[in-house]
Amino acid sequence: CTCLPKMEQNGTKENGRSEETPAPGPPQPVHIQDIRFTKIFIDNKWVQSSRGRTFATFNPATGCKLCEVEEADEEDVDKAVAAAKAAGRRGSAWQRMDACSRGKLLHRLADLVERDRLLLATVETLDTGKPFLQSLFIDLDGSIKTLRYYAGWSDKIHGKSLRVDESFMSITKHEPVGVCGAIIPWNFPLLMFMWKIAPALSCGNTVVVKPAEQTPLTALHMGSLIKEAGFPAGVVNIVPGFGPTAGAAIANHMDIDKVAFTGSTETGQLIQTAAAKSNLKRVTLELGGKNPCIVFADCDLQLAVEDTQTGAFYNQGQCCTAASRVFVEESIHDQFVRLSIENAKKIVVGDPLDPLTSHGPQIDQQQFDKIMDLIESGKKEGARLEYGGTPVSNKSLFIQPTIFSGVKDHMRIAKEEIFGPVQCIFSFQSQEEAIRRANSSRYGLVSAIFTSSMDRALSVSAALETGTVWINCYNSLHAQTPFGGYKMSGIGREL
Repeated sequence: CTCLPKMEQNGTKENGRSEETPAPGPPQPVHIQDIRFTKIFIDNKWVQSSRGRTFATFNPATGCKLCEVEEADEEDVDKAVAAAKAAGRRGSAWQRMDACSRGKLLHRLADLVERDRLLLATVETLDTGKPFLQSLFIDLDGSIKTLRYYAGWSDKIHGKSLRVDESFMSITKHEPVGVCGAIIPWNFPLLMFMWKIAPALSCGNTVVVKPAEQTPLTALHMGSLIKEAGFPAGVVNIVPGFGPTAGAAIANHMDIDKVAFTGSTETGQLIQTAAAKSNLKRVTLELGGKNPCIVFADCDLQLAVEDTQTGAFYNQGQCCTAASRVFVEESIHDQFVRLSIENAKKIVVGDPLDPLTSHGPQIDQQQFDKIMDLIESGKKEGARLEYGGTPVSNKSLFIQPTIFSGVKDHMRIAKEEIFGPVQCIFSFQSQEEAIRRANSSRYGLVSAIFTSSMDRALSVSAALETGTVWINCYNSLHAQTPFGGYKMSGIGREL
């Protein structure tokens, strides 16, 4: 993993692969001049903001500005929606295209992402601060698999014929929804871009995507690949901008037929209200989580320690799936805490572009301050700080992986979504108690069970009020599996 191929600029075949095996070494640095796509992407054209505004995007690891990006607002969203609507009209090139050809375009797009995977992974790391190897092997790999999975579905979508009686037969059809608005988060910009566009395009829809203002760069690069792959103009449009302007314009737009959003519960509530008050557009919301893990005494203890900690600290804890509530059976609680501390000490905090780094910075100062405030609240409310809990330095966005034990259900760190590298460990005595406390949350996104008893795993998983339950694993996400939550974790399912 420490020997990555260099990005070759010359000597490539048509499929993008180098004719000669590149020498081992770290990826070549991406310079500001290499970030070429910073404008709004509408109708397969790169355009400037209608109001002439731009905004800066920064590297959270260094605080340095990467580039200026054109800022879309309501007028630009109107243009993007008009292009998407025209591309989806009856008789358009996109609507005349047979289903197999739609799949072929998605496969071609996956090929181009594979060709540019080192560049995309590097830009993703610069824009988000996540470790490079995670960008390369998790985000890029997941993005490519998502495109290929939905490419395969394009010509397998069909309705049913239903014989009602001797005189009547009913036929059902699955038709494209129309223009789909997609508002994606900053924690997995590229992967969430794929989760939104791949199903929509597979089914013959057109899309207007607003990437998060903190991390717009890989989405904009995808605009260039979408055009290169041969998608008709207007099928995919990308409008970088801010939530109160571009995001609100998508949620309120009368010509958008569906909006899909990944982000905070509070913003999701605003989007659902706007969708209802405008044209009752369909809504899919993938929102927050306060996800419980239940660790029973009969589990593989080392596996449970490693997986729950990966769940808590992956992507610096900036995941809706973060394992932020770990309930450990009382008889193994102290041993679990001790092993968790030992495991946390192995985490390497540092430069995200260093292949040895496994923990990077938080996305921005606002998130950093929120996390530190919650850590302080945990101390004040009586939780035991077992490890970490401090910034790495006074002038950075890095926070040490943090472990609390002795956490009680009434504490803020037990109830609020932290969205940072904080693991909260609780103890329990009975299975019924663990289930009741795990379900005692306004969220219901994911959960996990660690046990050697399959009977227990099945009975407990049936009782947990979450959209996904993992058994003896964590963060096992696949393009083939629907994803979403109960309660205030959202409506509908991704994928």
